[in-house]
Amino acid sequence: MELKNMCEGKPLKLIFFFSLPLMLGNICQQLYTVMDTIIVSQKLGVDALAALGCCDWLNWMGFGIITGFAQGFSIMVSHAFGTKLEDQIQNSICAMMISCLVVTVVFVCIALPCIPFALHLLNTPDTIYDMTLLYTRVIFLGLPATMLYNAFAAILRALGNSKTPLYAMILASVLNIGLDILFVMVFNFGIAGAGVATIIAQFLAGCYCVYKLLQIKAYMPHHLIKDMEYYLRMMKLGFPMALQNVLISIGGMVLTSVINRYGTLFLAGFTAVNKLYGILEVSAVSYGYAMVTYTGQNYGAKCYRRIAKGLKSAVVLSVVTALVITLILFLFGKTLLSFFISSGSENYEEVMQVAWTFLRIMAACLPILYLLHIYRSTIQGLSDTFIPMLSGFFELIVRIAVALILPIWMGRNGLYPVEVFAWIGAVVLLIPSYYHKERALLKKLD
Repeated sequence: MELKNMCEGKPLKLIFFFSLPLMLGNICQQLYTVMDTIIVSQKLGVDALAALGCCDWLNWMGFGIITGFAQGFSIMVSHAFGTKLEDQIQNSICAMMISCLVVTVVFVCIALPCIPFALHLLNTPDTIYDMTLLYTRVIFLGLPATMLYNAFAAILRALGNSKTPLYAMILASVLNIGLDILFVMVFNFGIAGAGVATIIAQFLAGCYCVYKLLQIKAYMPHHLIKDMEYYLRMMKLGFPMALQNVLISIGGMVLTSVINRYGTLFLAGFTAVNKLYGILEVSAVSYGYAMVTYTGQNYGAKCYRRIAKGLKSAVVLSVVTALVITLILFLFGKTLLSFFISSGSENYEEVMQVAWTFLRIMAACLPILYLLHIYRSTIQGLSDTFIPMLSGFFELIVRIAVALILPIWMGRNGLYPVEVFAWIGAVVLLIPSYYHKERALLKKLD
C-alpha cells in the first residue's frame, strides 16, 4: 500500500493529487447523503423532507464531534510519520484507537437521552416531531460505526494514504443507495430505514479501512500504551476540534429554530439546499484534509518553509475550484434542486423559490468557504487546534446574531445570507492567525 511522504516534491502537485481521491470519496459520501434525501422525499413527501432538515444540524453535531476527535487525534499520527520513527508512529496509532473508543462510548451515552429536549429547543413542528425523533435516534445509535470509519480513514490519511478511504467510501455509497431503496422503497421501513442504511454502510467502510491498515505491519502497535501523556496530548488536539464542530452546529441549530418559525415549506426549501451544501464544499473539505496531512508531516520534519509554500498552492487551488463550482451551480442549480423537491407537490413553486434563493447566495460567496477550510486545516496541522476552535466560536456568534437580528428588519429574507456572514466571521480570525504563526516558525530557521 502506497504511503505518501509529503515532505518531498512540489507542494502544488502533492496537495492536488493527494486531494483527488479524497474529493472522489467525499463525492461518494455526499452522493449517498443526497440519495437518502431524494428517496425519502420522493417516497414519503415534503413532511419527511422537512423532518430530515429539522434534525440536520443536530445530526451534524453528532458527526462533527466524532469526526473532530478523529481528525484531531490523527494530527499526532501525521507528526510521528514526519519524524520517520516507527515506535512513535506505533504509539500514536495505539493511543488514537483507544481514545476514539472511549470518547465515542461516553458521547453516545450522554447524547441519546438529550435528543427529545434538543428537538423541542429547535421548535420542531408537531406534525413532523415523531418522524424527526425516530431518525435522529437511529443516527446517534450508529455513531460508533461512524467513528470506526472516520478514525481509521484519518490514520490512513495521516500516513499519506488517501486512496483507501476512497475505496471504502465507494463501497459505502453503493451499499447505502442499495439499502436505501430496499429499506425505504421496498420494505417500507420509513425514515428510519434511511438511517439504518447509512449506519450499515459506514460500518462496512470502517471495516475495510481496518483491514487495509492491519497490512502495514511495521506501524501496528505491539502493546497497549499506558503512558497518560499520549492520551493527554491526544485530547489537547482532539477536544478543541470536536468543540469547534459543536459550536458551529449550535449556530446551525439556532438558525434552524428560527427557520422553523416560517413553516414547513420554508424549512423544506432550506433542507433541499442543505443537502447540496455538502457538494458545495466537497473540494474544500478534501483540500483541508490534504493540508492537515501535508502540514502535519512537514511540521514533524521541521520543514517550515515548505508549509508556507504549500499554503500558497492550496489557496490558488481552492479559489479556482470554488469559482468553477459557482459557475456550475448558477447554470444547473435549479436542475439539481429539482431532485429534492417533488414536482408533483402542490407547493413545488414556493419551495423551489426558497431553495433557489438560498443556493444562489451561497454559491456566489463560495470562495470564502474554501479559504476558511484551507487556513483552518493548515493551522490544525501546526498542532494548534485552539485557534480553529475559536474560529468556530466566531462562526457561532455571527450565525446567531445575523439569524436573530436580520429577520427583524427583513422578515424571512434576512435568513438567506446567514451562512455567508458566518463564514466571514471565521475567516477574519483564521487568516491573520495563520500568518502570525508562519512568521514565528520562519524565525526559528533564521
